[in-house]
Amino acid sequence: MQLNHYASKFKKQTFSVVLIADQVARLANIGGLFRAADAFGVKKIILGGPRIELNRKTWNTSRATENAGIYKQIEATSEVIKEYKRSGYQIIALEITENSKPMHKIKIDERQPLVLIVGNERLGIDKSLLQLSDVICHIEMYGQNSSMNVVQATSIALYEITNRIKHA
Repeated sequence: MQLNHYASKFKKQTFSVVLIADQVARLANIGGLFRAADAFGVKKIILGGPRIELNRKTWNTSRATENAGIYKQIEATSEVIKEYKRSGYQIIALEITENSKPMHKIKIDERQPLVLIVGNERLGIDKSLLQLSDVICHIEMYGQNSSMNVVQATSIALYEITNRIKHA
């Protein structure tokens, strides 16, 4: 029998991970990012770029996880990333580039807090934000498509990151 949210066997845990979603525009994707962040114990979500009014599309996808109060919206994404970098966070960008490394090959120090940056559905992460990153990684894919949906990619990355932290 399937367990509901209240009878789940999962232990609630929060990790020192900040998810920065820069210029993600589709409301359903934002809702999906809230849900993924909740599932993987993300400490905070930052929506970068022009302010977005959340609506029913967001709420239907997020299943009320936006109500956890762990998100904020900002316009100057680069300034926030610089602040986290000065505070000792490892900055990881999730993007396919000429120099990106496969996700499973990047080094993650479980004692160091980190920021995971994801980008716009069509354009990806802005070059200026990639330059602020300590490492750029991608998820290896084996089909003919060269990318995947931002929520799917973020979920895979957060699963990988939080499992490495938890089992270190």
